[in-house]
Amino acid sequence: MSLDPAGDPLDVDALLDDPKTRIVVCCGSGGVGKTTTAAALGLRAAERGRTVVVLTIDPARRLAQSMGIDSLDNVPRRVKDVQGAGELHAMMLDMKRTFDEIVEAHADADRARAILSNPFYQSLSAGFAGTQEYMAMEKLGQLRSRDEWDLIVVDTPPSRSALDFLDAPKRLGSFLDGKLIRLLMAPAKVGGRAGMKFLNVGMSMMTGALGKLLGGQLLRDVQTFVAAMDTMFGGFRKRADATYRLLQAPGTAFLVVASPERDALREAAYFVERLAADDMPLAGLVLNRVHGSGAAELSAERALAAAEGLEEEAAESRGEQDAEGSAEDSGGAVGENLAAGGIVDQEDGNVGLRNSSESEAPNSPEAIGTSPSTKDDDSGASVEQLTAGLLRLHAERMRLLARERHTRDRFTALHPEVAVAEVAALPGDVHDLDGLRAIGERLAAATGDHA
Repeated sequence: MSLDPAGDPLDVDALLDDPKTRIVVCCGSGGVGKTTTAAALGLRAAERGRTVVVLTIDPARRLAQSMGIDSLDNVPRRVKDVQGAGELHAMMLDMKRTFDEIVEAHADADRARAILSNPFYQSLSAGFAGTQEYMAMEKLGQLRSRDEWDLIVVDTPPSRSALDFLDAPKRLGSFLDGKLIRLLMAPAKVGGRAGMKFLNVGMSMMTGALGKLLGGQLLRDVQTFVAAMDTMFGGFRKRADATYRLLQAPGTAFLVVASPERDALREAAYFVERLAADDMPLAGLVLNRVHGSGAAELSAERALAAAEGLEEEAAESRGEQDAEGSAEDSGGAVGENLAAGGIVDQEDGNVGLRNSSESEAPNSPEAIGTSPSTKDDDSGASVEQLTAGLLRLHAERMRLLARERHTRDRFTALHPEVAVAEVAALPGDVHDLDGLRAIGERLAAATGDHA
């Protein structure tokens, strides 16, 4: 049993089966399972007959391992062992290579070489703020224009704020098409002596300040880069706007991925509100790693009360053994430790087992003078203590379920319009296609859980 359902269920299979759904974007804060969710959705859609490509921006490269591919790069690779009529391809965004492809596609050979070898361009393409998010949008636009796949699943870049995926492309486009770039570009446009005169008179103060701040060589690299990229700046903004409109189109569906934790769901709530403000089509929330219990009818309070009762019985049993003069043997020592600590740890359990085996040895000193009833009492106390420990573990699990339910309910109270699919936590990590299938089955089963 997992969390009680709240709100409308998210019908994942209906979303994936709809031929009008062409793009699914998985977004959310870091560490909530976006990459695994994207891969599981892609696999399930492919095995239900669709031709799918999964675009991930995951530095850990777990996706390649789970799909049985040696490595992912900027080229879609077909995934083997997909069961069903569809196809699954996967790729990992190579930010710099995508930027290089844009330059090569929109500049002649000489200008492209000048840009690619420019030091400022190399820094910009490798790690400028917002470049990764912008290039993810560029790659999405490229994949959609090729029309080779009828479904594209996007794993958004990891970032401190999930909103960066929507904001960064516009920020980078504004930078590349902004006033500073146009001002730096002006001398090259004027050309010749007039250009030098303009640079020396009109820009001397600005370039002097930038030269001190950035260094003269870096400033010259920037100006060379700007001159070479002159004809391309408008294209960056145009393509960013086109991809942004693509994300708003009816064929796109956003899935916000979160875990049932306060910070993750707070971030999810911010993203839901931002998607609504920007008219982005939200399909629903995927709530990952939801814990459950097979004995949810036993509350934490009842479990703790039962554990305390068993521990009291165990302590009384050991007290009787002490009164009979058996406190000095090894079994009595264990009883003293249990009574003092109030719980049973692994060390105490091991000690009890060692004592049991020793008492059965005919020549052991502990076996001399130890009656069968005492051994039975020790065995009974160990069972009681073990049961008490299990009850306490169950109580902790029920408290965790209560926290998850409370956190989830706060989100659904704020956003009752958001459909939710709750995915039960797996006992281990996902590392192969079978694991991805299990996630996909749990995503689809979430609909039935709500029915």
